[in-house]
Amino acid sequence: MNSLQQTAPAFVEMAHSIVWCSAATVDAAGRPRSRVLHPYWEWDGVSLVGWVATGPTPIKRAHLEVSPFMSCNYWTPSQDTCVAEVATTWHLDIETRERVWRTYTELPAPLGYDPSIIPTWDGPESPSFAVLRLDPWRLRVFPGSVLLGGAGDVLLWRKNG
Repeated sequence: MNSLQQTAPAFVEMAHSIVWCSAATVDAAGRPRSRVLHPYWEWDGVSLVGWVATGPTPIKRAHLEVSPFMSCNYWTPSQDTCVAEVATTWHLDIETRERVWRTYTELPAPLGYDPSIIPTWDGPESPSFAVLRLDPWRLRVFPGSVLLGGAGDVLLWRKNG
């Protein structure tokens, strides 16, 4: 098992280069549902937090009320994969929504983008715009080179407790 200080920077580097992840939640019957999301991750050398600009749809809200956990899986055709298993928290306060909106507009493309391209998002105060905070409890970074018998290391971190 690797340390967070070793795994998180490698995770952020790979996730930010891939940009889009398949994110899975479960409903009240335990059935999974996947969707594509565009998180960005903040690593400060001690903790890792992800942020997602998203619509607070009834299905997404219902799933996260049943279980606040989500799996975020990134993949490239070269078989690079990284996964963050996370606890989610809705942030509907205007300060967080404005900060996340602004961050997306300031990040370099392709990670950064203008959220107003979503037709129902006319600004961070829009009722169809919300923010999910992602707090990882497990990370895995698996370079495709390892799968193909080449160089590299698989990194795995799990939060204690």
